[in-house]
Amino acid sequence: MQQLQSLTNLAIRQRIRMMVNQYEVRAALPDGSEGDLLAFAQQKRMAFKEQVTLYTDDSKQYPVLSFKARQVVDLGATYDVFDAQGQPIGLFRKDFKQSILRSTWHVEQPQFPPVVGQERNQILGVLRRLSDLAKIIPYHFDFTANGDPVFAIDKQWGLRDRYSVEIANPYIDRRLVIAMAVAADALQGR
Repeated sequence: MQQLQSLTNLAIRQRIRMMVNQYEVRAALPDGSEGDLLAFAQQKRMAFKEQVTLYTDDSKQYPVLSFKARQVVDLGATYDVFDAQGQPIGLFRKDFKQSILRSTWHVEQPQFPPVVGQERNQILGVLRRLSDLAKIIPYHFDFTANGDPVFAIDKQWGLRDRYSVEIANPYIDRRLVIAMAVAADALQGR
């Protein structure tokens, strides 16, 4: 956990599969390449109640973290995030009302100020909602607490979903950041 908490840059890549979304979370190295695998996730598409567990690798033997929706299929659902032992470490939720024009997420961690994440570019956000090519249009989220940067998620252009995550605040739990980044891809289109 100490090594994970010291990271300031992550790379997330979605694997292309028919019936599931799979994600690899890796450390991003200073030269722009990807480092060791930190977590692997598999999410069933079209699940009525979202639950995603991230493991140390694709053997799915050792959990790292998980997140689970409190409600069944809800556009503004709250997702609780748990550590490997099932203890809560925080939550995130989509602000459905504010997300009509500009996707907005709220992230909460005990003993940490509330974090709000919004799409950096409202015009791109509207284009994504109106376009048949929405899946390949990139998005950029900036997450702040009291106006200070906490972390950012940047989706890269391309047919395969790839994300870079830059973490500015040393105190935000990296597992919570990873959960939010995976969820941003898995849930953003809803």
